[in-house]
Amino acid sequence: MTIQLSDAALSDLPESVRRPTYDRAALTPGIVHIGLGNFHRAHQAWYLHRLMDMGLAHDWAIVGAGVRAPDAAQRDRLLGQDCLTTLIELDPAGKSAEVIGSMIDFLPVEDGNGALIARMSDPVIRIVSLTVTEGGYYQTADGGFDADHDDIRHDAAHPDSPRTAFGAMVAALRARRAAGAGAFTCQSCDNLQGNGHILRRTVVGLARMTDTDLADWIDTNATFPNAMVDCIVPATGPAELALVREFGVADNAPVTHENFRQWVIEDAFCAGRPDWDKVGATFTHDVHAFEAMKLRLLNAGHQIISNAGELLGLATIAECMANPQVHALFRKVEEDEIVPHVAAVPGMTPQAYVDLIDRRFSNPEIHDTVRRVAFDGSSRHPGFLLPVVRDALKTGTSIDGLALVEALWARMCEGTREDGSTIAANDPHWDALVIAAQAARLDPQAWLAQTRFYGDLSQNAAFAAAFGAWLAFIHEHGTAAALARYTGV
Repeated sequence: MTIQLSDAALSDLPESVRRPTYDRAALTPGIVHIGLGNFHRAHQAWYLHRLMDMGLAHDWAIVGAGVRAPDAAQRDRLLGQDCLTTLIELDPAGKSAEVIGSMIDFLPVEDGNGALIARMSDPVIRIVSLTVTEGGYYQTADGGFDADHDDIRHDAAHPDSPRTAFGAMVAALRARRAAGAGAFTCQSCDNLQGNGHILRRTVVGLARMTDTDLADWIDTNATFPNAMVDCIVPATGPAELALVREFGVADNAPVTHENFRQWVIEDAFCAGRPDWDKVGATFTHDVHAFEAMKLRLLNAGHQIISNAGELLGLATIAECMANPQVHALFRKVEEDEIVPHVAAVPGMTPQAYVDLIDRRFSNPEIHDTVRRVAFDGSSRHPGFLLPVVRDALKTGTSIDGLALVEALWARMCEGTREDGSTIAANDPHWDALVIAAQAARLDPQAWLAQTRFYGDLSQNAAFAAAFGAWLAFIHEHGTAAALARYTGV
């Protein structure tokens, strides 16, 4: 028997399921979060929930929001169960379930984002946070603000009915300035190094297109803390929906996650903040080293193995790590070519972090699909791998394995696996990537000439030669042979 998740049914849930100990009816909002996917609910919302369980932060509840049409379906799912979520921890030693209740509402998803702007304009909202993916910040290839993007141009032309989350934030900040209400903290929770700086550049840059005085006011009064976020959170599918029922809960939007979380946050909040550090988060004024370690070793590590795994027909990240050649690729690239460009952080050396990632990626309970991890390589390779390539070229260290990883991405973007099966479109720029990848069979430079991703790297003779050699080898001998040649396995 399963219990349909709702406020009224919390006391009826099986005793094995942890549930909120606080009175949800007494919670009041303090945060609007845009992008209510699985990661947010397994990470930021969980930290706040645990703080509320301690009797704290009851005036910081989350109001969910979305700016894309698919967000409306998520809104229906969550409102249908009073915005509760069941989190299932996938520990190899045993699974456990917990219902979290830190979110109390989900705003209508509508053209013009009127409801979102109105809620963010309310002075009780002191933090607006986002998980909109690495590619969602309107950046140019060189990391600047893309003022020419159609969405941005639309928002500049229609500031009262914007299309993007950032346009809605600017509109709300304009209203707060006019009302004398003060700014809110703008908090990115996406995997981007310097995510606060990037969010500031996007919000202020968009404001400056229509109102320079407002842009200056936002730049001076709002804060944009940098943060490093970390927790492996698979997508929810039929297996996860079935798993939550094994715990006796009928939840239409459950979330599975690993038994590890980390959140390192720059302590820069202009309108106050919850004391997340009391439940395990770390506040610091130097997030950069933590960010660099995580993005260059964990996020880059995902890209190292996922393209090879896709080409070899491996379904999950754990399967990739169980494959001797893919596992050897992960270890050799990380240890030989990335670790030299990563500094230690308090309590963790780069080598120890590689060992930790190895264990986390190898967790057989985490059914994190290769397809999910390989998605949006056009944002993830420039964000996680290519900065290391640039550092290695400057210092004269090896780029052989990194060039192989880029060649594997190019080969994957041809759209077929080694067995001839089709790889479905898996990138916002998929059509262009396929054209470039197919052209690269005859001319590897056709792939590197995608300057929106590679910038001036295509002009670097050492990188272009290493990339071209690996791509030609893969085309002639196959992925497995290339992995064997590089790793010796």
